[in-house]
Amino acid sequence: MHIKIEGKSAELIGGKSLHSYISELGLDSDDLRMKPLAAMLGGEIFNLSFVPKRECEFRLIRYSDDEGRRVYERTLRFVLILAVRKLLPSAHVIVQYSMGQGVYITISKEGDGQLTDEDVSMLKKEMEFITSSAFKLYRSRRSINEAVERFSSDGQLDKVKLLSWRNFSYFDLYSCPDYSDYVDYFYGEMTLDTSYVSIFDLHRIDDSVVLLLPDVDDCSRAAAFEDSPKLLAVFGQSDRWGRLMGCARAAELNERVADGSIRELIRVNEALHEKVFSRTADEIISCGAKAVMIAGPSSSGKTTSANRIATQLRASGLDPIMLSLDDYYIDRDLIERDENGEIDLEHINTIDTARFSRDLSLLIDGEEVSLPRFNFLTGKREEGFRTLKLHSDQPLIIEGLHALNPLLLGDIPHDRIYRVYVSALTTLNLDDHNRIRTADLRLLRRLVRDYRTRGASMEQTLSMWASVRRGESRWIFPFQENADCIINTTLHYEAAVLKKYIHPLLQEVPIESPYYTQARSIVKYLNYFVSADVEDEIPPTSILREFIGGNTFYR
Repeated sequence: MHIKIEGKSAELIGGKSLHSYISELGLDSDDLRMKPLAAMLGGEIFNLSFVPKRECEFRLIRYSDDEGRRVYERTLRFVLILAVRKLLPSAHVIVQYSMGQGVYITISKEGDGQLTDEDVSMLKKEMEFITSSAFKLYRSRRSINEAVERFSSDGQLDKVKLLSWRNFSYFDLYSCPDYSDYVDYFYGEMTLDTSYVSIFDLHRIDDSVVLLLPDVDDCSRAAAFEDSPKLLAVFGQSDRWGRLMGCARAAELNERVADGSIRELIRVNEALHEKVFSRTADEIISCGAKAVMIAGPSSSGKTTSANRIATQLRASGLDPIMLSLDDYYIDRDLIERDENGEIDLEHINTIDTARFSRDLSLLIDGEEVSLPRFNFLTGKREEGFRTLKLHSDQPLIIEGLHALNPLLLGDIPHDRIYRVYVSALTTLNLDDHNRIRTADLRLLRRLVRDYRTRGASMEQTLSMWASVRRGESRWIFPFQENADCIINTTLHYEAAVLKKYIHPLLQEVPIESPYYTQARSIVKYLNYFVSADVEDEIPPTSILREFIGGNTFYR
């Protein structure tokens, strides 16, 4: 009997771990680009301590893989928490959200003053000691009762509450017994030992740190800190909303579903959104902007946001006009193809930026302009679709992928344009140490919408997601801090509503599918949420209606 790893074969020996086979076959490396962090079999991710008991073939997971970066991140988070537990034992750690190529994590010292640069320097040195010591990480399976008892005695009540909603009888805990008796739960696999995550950095912001991961373009070094004060401010706003509504973790949302108070949560959450759109309209009027440019990643709710801003402007006596960047696409047969003969439809070169800039400048100056329309059936732009001349009370609202890209605006004065960045920036956690990624929530929204509006299977949508994410990283995220306003479209209650639409469909993705791992990962975190049948409470103009249907802006 033999085991195969990436095409190489070795004799299957009882009790031998994956790591031993990897070393024997010469597949290990000191270079993080090539170093195996975990392994995949049948769509499931396995720790390298796993002992195969039958003939099978594994694919190795490296840092270049999305799953590999997740394995690296959660291991590094564990290392940071271990260091905090030793050096700042009274501190409370909450893993918050992504920030550039890092994770924003609050470290509250519980009455011992604010986190200092000296604290962070000590934590970094301790983490360097932990990673250089190659302490082995262990995963052990416990009954729910054992896990609850352990977390209760350690004061991790957030995990105790989460476990009360878990439908399984067991729970997997991680530990590093050669360093500490501390145990924790992390949503997914970790590396074999702590030496795998030696590349990192810490950057302090007030009572928080940004835990910086290896740079994706050069993983031999930690990524540089990217200062994003506007993004940080809107994350902080969402965090305050969560505390205001008593809904910052999965267990708290489940409690609201169970006792019926989710309906009040929906009303308050939607009212908070409405205040944001109202303030945004007030700012647009105050600065005298003639065009509002709205951009954001996939499934962030750009179209509904544009319409809600327009509604607020109308409530203030203006008559906004909606334009689409899509109408400025270049004819498909004129777009330059890549080395594989493919067209990247998310590239800025698919937009006639010169024509758009000229038309926008003329419209802002009060000139009459003949506008084009793009015909998606023929793949060509059609001229003379309509003529438009703006009156003094008619600001333009323009939504599109590249709306914040400076190339679109040419020499148009900055004060004539108001830029809005829209995204679903969730701060709802499973527990204090396990966050729900913003991209995962947007994927959930897109899965629901694509299935409802296009009949797309789960696998069809999942197959496009990597390309979508690459386009966002290149064409949206670099310009988000250019925005005059960032709107967080996340609704704290939406996971409970979205779950029932696709949870059964995701469970049907077969294990042999290349998208099984993604589907299974979503199913696993949705298992922590209770479904809510509260559509009658959700307003017809809600962001969520863009995905589940019933949005009156589309009638």
